[in-house]
Amino acid sequence: MSGFNLLHLITKSQPVALRSCSLPSGARRTKKTWPVSFSQDELKKRLTPQQYHVTQERGTESAFTGDFTHHKEDGTYTCVVCGALLFNSNTKFDSGSGWPSFYDLVKEESITLSDDFSYGMHRVEATCSQCGGHLGHLFDDGPRPTGKRYCINSASLGFQSKDAAPASSGAEGGAASSSVSDGKTEL
Repeated sequence: MSGFNLLHLITKSQPVALRSCSLPSGARRTKKTWPVSFSQDELKKRLTPQQYHVTQERGTESAFTGDFTHHKEDGTYTCVVCGALLFNSNTKFDSGSGWPSFYDLVKEESITLSDDFSYGMHRVEATCSQCGGHLGHLFDDGPRPTGKRYCINSASLGFQSKDAAPASSGAEGGAASSSVSDGKTEL
């Protein structure tokens, strides 16, 4: 039975309410609407190809391959693009999903949520509120106290160790970020 016929069969007896979204299928706001912006040339020079693909082209790293998937050090996770503070290590948990997962944000306004209808399903995309870099997705199957699971690509994150002296930056939060394996220092 085709997907259309199956959908028709299911919806024939009960109406389906589709929630309207102001964004086209799988789209997000344009870069022009973010408080912090960088040229594509600058980002291609500063970020690894994987970081660029994930944050700028809404890519996803393969499960269980990211540098921060099993990372346990105390500190804060930042946006790899602009250095904005996103998550504390004490909210990180092992979801078994293959990506770093957090149950809470440093501040509610740290990320922007938007509907994502890519790949024929509805998800909630999480982007950095400062630069619009794609981080991952939000799900409602996390642990208490929030019940949220921010499923985030390692490639979109930087890390500031609790023991390291914080570096100053123009971005929200002012934390320096770095990648575990590529050796590039970001903002």
